[in-house]
Amino acid sequence: MYAPGAVFTISDRPAEAADRAVPGHWEGDLIMGSGNSSAIGTLVERATRFTILLHLPDDHSAESVAAAMIEAMGELPEHLRRSITWDRGSEMAHWEHVQLQLGTPVFFCNPHSPWQRGSNENTNRLLRFWFEKSTDLSGYTKADLKRIQDTLNRRPRPTLNLDTPADRLAALLDKAAA
Repeated sequence: MYAPGAVFTISDRPAEAADRAVPGHWEGDLIMGSGNSSAIGTLVERATRFTILLHLPDDHSAESVAAAMIEAMGELPEHLRRSITWDRGSEMAHWEHVQLQLGTPVFFCNPHSPWQRGSNENTNRLLRFWFEKSTDLSGYTKADLKRIQDTLNRRPRPTLNLDTPADRLAALLDKAAA
């Protein structure tokens, strides 16, 4: 495990995360609503492209983002929580708490380098179909986000040989259970 208090950049992330050979490496970000007053958190697993949407109904403070991440990712088996990579936004000010609670190292992109989380940036672009820019995102319920998340995860992806992220994740969970 990584040392408490030490901040890790994307260059410290294991090579297995970069080549997508090993599942369990996640990228995260916020989709911002109008006037940056509302947000939805997004987490994307790099190997399967499986997406988790974080419900942030009241605010997108560091406390709220950390609590939502811990709740959502805490449901995953340990082998699917190998790392999280995020940008340097203030919403990740409680990264140490996330790291401690999940037992998962948190890595940060270089400043002003969102492309270093390419899977997440691509997914956020796809999510704009449902969450248009300059709209208020606070009206979406947890059930709305789950429906959209499930719809996206059932969408065949050319990068997965037309498998779906849901099928890829299910195969990993079935394999672990066997």
